Amino acid sequence: MCCLVTVMLLLGPRVAAVLWWLFDMTRWSNTFPNIIIPILGIILLPWTLLAYVFVFPGGVVGIDWLLIILGVVLDLSSYGGGGWGNRSRFRL
Repeated sequence: MCCLVTVMLLLGPRVAAVLWWLFDMTRWSNTFPNIIIPILGIILLPWTLLAYVFVFPGGVVGIDWLLIILGVVLDLSSYGGGGWGNRSRFRL
């Protein structure tokens, strides 16, 4: 069960971003001037990328920053959660 959650946290937003890009290319081309930033976002910070693309058309103002911060927190927790969960396996 733990491995399934980890796989979903790591692959889920990346698959969602690619599918969203395929079905709504206009939104992505309006959000980003070139393709390099979305590719880096999908690889490094997928939750933050999804949050940014979601809030960008109306402009990032007010409460939208909370959604982007939530994306950053989800990205950091998906990377750091594995180390915290497996801390008992390694004895120094």
